[in-house]
Amino acid sequence: MRQYSADLTPPWKKPKPVPEVAAEPGLVVEEPGTGFCGAVIRCEAGTVTLEDRFGKHRVFPMEPRGFLLEGRVVTLVRPTPGGPARPARTASGSVAVPGARARVARAGRIYVEGRHDAELVERVWGDDLRIEGVVVEYLEGVDDLPSIVESFAPGPDARLGVLVDHLVPGSKEWRIAQSVTSDHALVVGHPYIDIWEAVKPSSLGIDAWPRVPRGQDWKTGVCRALGWPENTGAAWQRILSGVHSYKDLEPELLGRVEELIDFVTAP
Repeated sequence: MRQYSADLTPPWKKPKPVPEVAAEPGLVVEEPGTGFCGAVIRCEAGTVTLEDRFGKHRVFPMEPRGFLLEGRVVTLVRPTPGGPARPARTASGSVAVPGARARVARAGRIYVEGRHDAELVERVWGDDLRIEGVVVEYLEGVDDLPSIVESFAPGPDARLGVLVDHLVPGSKEWRIAQSVTSDHALVVGHPYIDIWEAVKPSSLGIDAWPRVPRGQDWKTGVCRALGWPENTGAAWQRILSGVHSYKDLEPELLGRVEELIDFVTAP
């Protein structure tokens, strides 16, 4: 007599096998049910804890076919001791590409207000920007932004992204940004008076950024309140040295820079 399998499911209805991937720290996956995307920070007792780019943690069960890795369905499993190391990450949280050569610079650009802004963007997104061929330049203020955009003449193959400090409704910066109307230019900003404030106080060992009375130079007032020498250049180097990755920056800046990079590099 012929032997039949107890499983009568037609082959075309059976789920295709998916790869098992070790949940190594740093692996970035997405839980499709919630859309939560983050890096593995721990794996224990049948669960995995993910941390998103804003520092938020979520715990998920490690169920079969439970996650997406670079868009593909995978099953996460506990890593084995001494297993292969996961790919290194850039400061922005992207997968590092060892030996990758910088792309020839695009015609598009990202403009930021000043040198400190440019140095902070380079600190966190520099590796990504070189691979994408995006050049960051600084403006020394935004008072002449409309004429600068007009002179740049952004187009489909030369998009322009601009990051503005203190971009809140009703501010001078807000009114200037509203006057830029090109479809190929994107002006976004963060709510902080200066890019210094976009660095998390905890990354610098302080409780909070001081409140500086109106009418005082903000950076000088910060130095006084924190007991730092009133040398804003030295203060900035102190601040910059506390930034090691995107985790040291506030979400309000992270999202805007990522938005600009996506805009400038869009096909």
